[in-house]
Amino acid sequence: MTETTSGPARGSRSKGNKGGKGLRIERIHTTPGVHPYDEVVWERRDVVMTNWRDGSINFEQRGVEFPDFWSVNAVNIVTSKYFRGATGSPERESSLRQLIDRVVLTYRKAGEQHGYFASPADAEIFEHELTYALLHQVFSFNSPVWFNVGTKQPQQVSACFILSVDDSMESILDWYKEEGMIFKGGSGAGLNLSRIRSSKELLSSGGNASGPVSFMRGADASAGTIKSGGATRRAAKMVVLDVDHPDVEAFIETKVKEEEKVRALRDAGFDMDLGGDDITSVQYQNANNSVRVNDEFMKAVETGSKFGLRARMTGEVIEEIDAKGLFRKMAEAAWACADPGIQYDDTINHWHTSPESGRITASNPCSEYMHLDNSSCNLASLNLMKFLRADDAGNQSFDAERFAKVVELVITAMDISICFADFPTEKIGETTRAFRQLGIGYANLGALLMATGHAYDSDGGRALAGAITSLMTGTSYKRSAELAAVVGPYDGYARNADAHKRVMKQHSDANATAKRMDDLDTPVWAAATEAWQDVLRLGEKDGFRNAQASVLAPTGTIGLMMDCDTTGVEPDLALVKFKKLVGGGSMQIVNNTVPKALKRLGYQPEQIEAVVAHIAEHGNVIDAPGLKPEHYEVFDCAMGERAISAMGHVRMMAAAQPFLSGAISKTVNLPESATVEEVEEVYYEGWKLGLKALAIYRDNCKVGQPLSAKKKEEAKAPEAAAPAAEKVVEYRPVRKRLPKGRPGITTSFTVGGAEGYMTANSYPDDGLGEVFLKMSKQGSTLAGMMDAFSIAVSVGLQYGVPLETYVSKFTNMRFEPAGMTDDPDVRMAQSIVDYIFRRLALDFLPFETRSALGIHSAEERQRHLDTGSYEPTDEDVDVEGLAQSAPRHVQPSKPEVSARPAAVPAPKQAHNSTELVEMQLGLNADAPLCFSCGTKMRRAGSCYLCEGCGSTSGCS
Repeated sequence: MTETTSGPARGSRSKGNKGGKGLRIERIHTTPGVHPYDEVVWERRDVVMTNWRDGSINFEQRGVEFPDFWSVNAVNIVTSKYFRGATGSPERESSLRQLIDRVVLTYRKAGEQHGYFASPADAEIFEHELTYALLHQVFSFNSPVWFNVGTKQPQQVSACFILSVDDSMESILDWYKEEGMIFKGGSGAGLNLSRIRSSKELLSSGGNASGPVSFMRGADASAGTIKSGGATRRAAKMVVLDVDHPDVEAFIETKVKEEEKVRALRDAGFDMDLGGDDITSVQYQNANNSVRVNDEFMKAVETGSKFGLRARMTGEVIEEIDAKGLFRKMAEAAWACADPGIQYDDTINHWHTSPESGRITASNPCSEYMHLDNSSCNLASLNLMKFLRADDAGNQSFDAERFAKVVELVITAMDISICFADFPTEKIGETTRAFRQLGIGYANLGALLMATGHAYDSDGGRALAGAITSLMTGTSYKRSAELAAVVGPYDGYARNADAHKRVMKQHSDANATAKRMDDLDTPVWAAATEAWQDVLRLGEKDGFRNAQASVLAPTGTIGLMMDCDTTGVEPDLALVKFKKLVGGGSMQIVNNTVPKALKRLGYQPEQIEAVVAHIAEHGNVIDAPGLKPEHYEVFDCAMGERAISAMGHVRMMAAAQPFLSGAISKTVNLPESATVEEVEEVYYEGWKLGLKALAIYRDNCKVGQPLSAKKKEEAKAPEAAAPAAEKVVEYRPVRKRLPKGRPGITTSFTVGGAEGYMTANSYPDDGLGEVFLKMSKQGSTLAGMMDAFSIAVSVGLQYGVPLETYVSKFTNMRFEPAGMTDDPDVRMAQSIVDYIFRRLALDFLPFETRSALGIHSAEERQRHLDTGSYEPTDEDVDVEGLAQSAPRHVQPSKPEVSARPAAVPAPKQAHNSTELVEMQLGLNADAPLCFSCGTKMRRAGSCYLCEGCGSTSGCS
């Protein structure tokens, strides 16, 4: 690697002394004289992305060029998200070669300009190796690199930003402005508001201060107005408040109170869904909130003692509170609405490499980047499955040597990017160039653990994860020291040298004491130990180029770009997934990691085939033929009957945390039945296990009953006991809203040449509840009237108007367009409305009801011609009769296990893996629908990710 005056190392070499002639780069994957592009087969594909709910085309670009091994999903997402140039113009990128060249050649040029390479030949090897790794999905830079590098717009490479705000109106208004500019660029930011004096303190004029919670309203409104990157998703932001701030209780309760408002308005008939017209009246919804606790507070919680809240200006204690009571309020609020999260201040600053330049007070929106105020971090993530190898005998191992070489390559590229990068504010640019914070991480950990036969919640799984994380960070700091020898340490290093070296020693000590478990993790630990020894040796001599090296980010969109099965540090979502096929269509497949895991566990090919067939049919391993019960845990996932426990997630975070410069973006999911006490346990154990930050999400907590409901009932009880005057009770219908995830069917139709789409959504327990009508190419008036008509019918259905009432009123209504249709069950329609309600009757009304209305299917009419009766015969009752009396969307066909049981046709109603899992396991994933394509999203760290189009709910 690098050969300095201290001796040889692997990967690249520097000629001469400190500040010498640059690095010599060795080859990892490439062959001299052969360009990486010439080693793959390229093909042309058409990318057409639609919103399945209304059939509209969201994005279209035909004839794009990609390697033949890239999946449909990866091609779609890269084409729609990362290709630059106006769609349809000659300037529009149309090949992955153009995208990779735009980025890699910029990095090479900057590296040569700033003296990173020993010779042009080394620069060329760097270019080829970086190209190979990106081409073969070995790693990916974060999204801003793909958006901006090599274009005419500012070369922003960072996704994570931390701002600061002081106790002055000028600083607060600067905060609003800076945050807005970051949102406009498509990124997110976090900051700590604890410098702002509380509402319990006086202003110099004698009046009371507004307090930080008041100023949060203005920032929240700004974030809700400035759509991130000009898109429809919300901006991403983090707001932190210290636990000793006098307004901490008001901060904790902000979202709980607003959630009560959401429920009240929803019950009153307002549209309070995410993205709904009326949700903007709810405050504090555009940020993640976290309380920054310290060891003093947590020890007070342990002992049940008092804790002091301190004035911001003087530091004196102005109020004492019960620490355990405040901790309970935090847990209750998180139980009710998932906020606030928790950050552990003393742990964070114990691992701080630059404390002489300021404390770490905040994080980015997803909590993985933590460093100085007014700073940024660019990210890159490695695909761990690319380093799993098997010998001729089928024995698995993790390729630690190649992994380390790729880490060195990526860290070098990331550091080069700071040389040419632009930043949203001058202060952020100055801090980032002075400290050069990097955030290398990984994705596909869950898939790797399963493929190697490790349960996610197991000592073996945690040992392998810890070893890989330690090797990654140790190698990163080793390369950072090698870069310091060539181009110098970061500007703030001299002032912070002792602290930086102390933190390196802490990492090395944690590596030395970590538990080794088996033949897979032990060699990785050995490589990590060697790397940390080099870090201490080289760092003592040359210092370090970077104040920070590693984090574990959500890897949402870039995880899809790399065709990863799992994001960041997350486990598998489920054992079956939804795969789009080249040329159209989709398949339901059993994850490829399952056969690998079974082979690792010692099962024979015929046993593996039987287990895979069982999973294809049932979606889980319970009672799979021949599978030992003690191996069930290997196949535990984020969803399903054997979902990983909350503490299983916390323990995995704890295994990786000692080997990370920053923190981990991850939300610990709890079932809906979880108690406040369980939330308290998670937050307490997170502190004991040495985590830096933690957030929880209890399923369906956003729509559950507020914690205060019981108290309100108790408050009303005395009134109920007293005699009251006779009241006149007026009964009103109650609107029954559909849940976030609802089954539905979309039907395309043609009436008299007019084309349209109808989407009908149902309640999970049956019954039509919503209808959407989309008319294409018919002018704004008809389309607008159909939208209004759809809303009116949907609201009526939710207030209990029977469908048969609508059918009887609207069938036989005559107006243009009318005539022939393309529906074999309704060949003629007197109007679009006539057709729509005949189709709805056929889909959702029982045979007897619609037969009385004179509405029959083509099959029933043929039966009448043959037998004189529309009614099904006895032989047909179990199949045809039930099919007519139940809506189509609740009848997914049972997949048949064929000679190739790992792949069966996916049910028509599923559009991604989350929806497929819901159908197969009978679960309801508590996640929002994608704004762009209408499919259900899935969690990725602290965010939600759409695996259909790559959109995220907040984080870049």
